[in-house]
Amino acid sequence: MFDVLIFGGGVSGMSCALVLGSAHKKSFASNKKIGIITHQKTSSLQEAIFYNAYGIPLGKLGSELLTESVDNLKKLYPHITQIEGEKVLKVAGEYPNLMVTTNKNSYQTKTIVIAIGYSNTFNIEGLMNFVEPHKKALAEKYRIQLKNEDHKVAEGIYVVGTLAGWRSQLAIAAGSGAAVATDILTLWNNGISSQSHDSIKK
Repeated sequence: MFDVLIFGGGVSGMSCALVLGSAHKKSFASNKKIGIITHQKTSSLQEAIFYNAYGIPLGKLGSELLTESVDNLKKLYPHITQIEGEKVLKVAGEYPNLMVTTNKNSYQTKTIVIAIGYSNTFNIEGLMNFVEPHKKALAEKYRIQLKNEDHKVAEGIYVVGTLAGWRSQLAIAAGSGAAVATDILTLWNNGISSQSHDSIKK
């Protein structure tokens, strides 16, 4: 049983995983089981190059960021389970007992974070009732989002990045993933506002 399972290894999913992983020394997060399905094939980063993203070296390729993010997560926070080569097909059940079915396995989790793109090819059974036209993308692109309020789709279900209704910009996607991670940390901390910072003083 995962406490949280993230769908997608792009910017928003990895950002969420990094913040959750970094909180492992906090008492309320120390025993939590976190997983991420690191599907990256359809990530818009595959063809990206960055000159306008804060903290990213000029000319950095998105494809390099994808590879490095997986490696960094593994190195920094090995307690996070990385699931490679799987695609989510179905979500069933209700919080805190959700069942996630992929093309290869099934997983039980209390909470899910959906961090995949806003393409209208989205087709996860059990989530289709939440699909609506993207409110900020050009209508002719036929982008979609999941109905949500401040990233929350339903109890135990969060959406981040472009699928949450945000525009396609690296900094926005990263912030969206981090925001949901802090919401989950706050939930784990009995509703007390929580975040996770690293400091050179520690």
